[in-house]
Parts: sequence; C-alpha cells; structure tokens
Amino acid sequence: MFHNQSGKRIINHLAANKEKMDREKTIKCIAIIGGTGKEGKGLAFRWIKAGYSVIIGSREKQKAENAAKEVALLASPEITGNVIAAENSNAVKKADIVVLTIPYQFHSEMLNRIKPDMNGKYLLDVTVPLVPPKVSIVQLPHEGSAALQAQAILGENARVISAFQNISFELLLGDNPIECDVLVTGVDAQAREVGLKLVKDAGLVGWDAGPLENSIIAEGLTSILIRLNKNYQVHSSGIKITGISR
Repeated sequence: MFHNQSGKRIINHLAANKEKMDREKTIKCIAIIGGTGKEGKGLAFRWIKAGYSVIIGSREKQKAENAAKEVALLASPEITGNVIAAENSNAVKKADIVVLTIPYQFHSEMLNRIKPDMNGKYLLDVTVPLVPPKVSIVQLPHEGSAALQAQAILGENARVISAFQNISFELLLGDNPIECDVLVTGVDAQAREVGLKLVKDAGLVGWDAGPLENSIIAEGLTSILIRLNKNYQVHSSGIKITGISR
C-alpha cells in the first residue's frame, strides 16, 4: 500500500497529470500481455467482437500469431474488430491500453520489462497473486495486491486499473451471457471509468469498487472461488452484487 513518502509522491504526480494521460475517449487498440493464455484469449475474443483492435503479445512471435488466429477463428463471423500478434515490447508501444494476464510468478519481471514503453498509458492488471500449490488460500504480496505492486513498479509511467480477477476464462470464451459481476478498482476515478467501459464492452456488468487499495479484496476472492469450485464440483463460480438497480 502507498503509506510511504514515495508512494504519496507517485499518487500526487498521477493526479497532477490527468490531462496528459486522459485516454479514455481514444482507446481503440488493446495490447494483451499474456494474451496467449486462456484468460487473455477470452478477453481478446470479447473485445474484438465489440470492435476493438487487439494485439496479442508474447515473448515468442509465433506463439502470439497462433493465439491470434485461434481467437479470430473463434469470433468469426461476428468479429467487428481485428486481432494481430506482436512481441511484447512492440505490442505495448502500439496500444492505447495494456492488459496484463500473466501468472503471478512473472508479474514483477514483466512489469519491469514493459515499463520503458508504458509512459502515458493505462495498465489493466488482471493478475492474481496465486502461489502454488496452495492456490485456494489467499496469499497477497507485501505491497498488498498485484495491482498495487504494478503501480509501485511502474510509478509515474502509468495509471493502473484492476479488474476481471473473478471471471472464468471458460465463460469469456463463450457466447452465453455471463452472470458474474466484475469489481473495478483503479488509481483514480478516471482510471476506473476506463476499466468500467472495457468491462461493459466485454459484455459484463462492472462496479466501481473504489481506489486501487481495494484490489486486495477482489484478488483475494479468487482463491475463495477456487475453493468453492473444488468443494462444490463446479468450474465457474463467481460473485454478483445485489441491492443496486442495474
């Protein structure tokens, strides 16, 4: 959490530069780092059907190309956007927003790799700090959450949003309505608006869950859902907010 002077300086700097980083009306191209994985392909599938241009990023260009072809074929003929492949660094450079969907063990390494190309961009972090083999037990990093860790690493270079931690890839890759809701946290209200729009365009209901510190709860819920899936022999348990008009 941002309880030290360095963290406060980062937050103050971000707030002072909102106009420079105001991209919510111009987001047309999304880079998904970790896009060759199941969660990444599921989000790509949803967003190209909504008309976005999506870049599947990977360390291996051929692996990214294979994933892009798979997603395009799955979405056809309903595809209204487009999906291409690129090496991670090029994907980040070309995109308006970067989405991170990688295993937690590679989280800090990848953030440091893409940091030089993140200036002025949003990062939507989908990462959950699961620590095998005890993935059904909540184990959060010392920063508080993966999203808080991302903001600490990227610093002034980016504004971090956290979302989609509690949605199964199996649901994302299908055409049926998804009954699970999405909690969206972010470093400021503007960032959360960006996240909420991407959730809506993916065909889900999102809720403004407040500042990035609250990502601790959303990330922790994933381990609980994994345990529920196992205990009740299901694949896609989720959460749904009640008591609020939709």
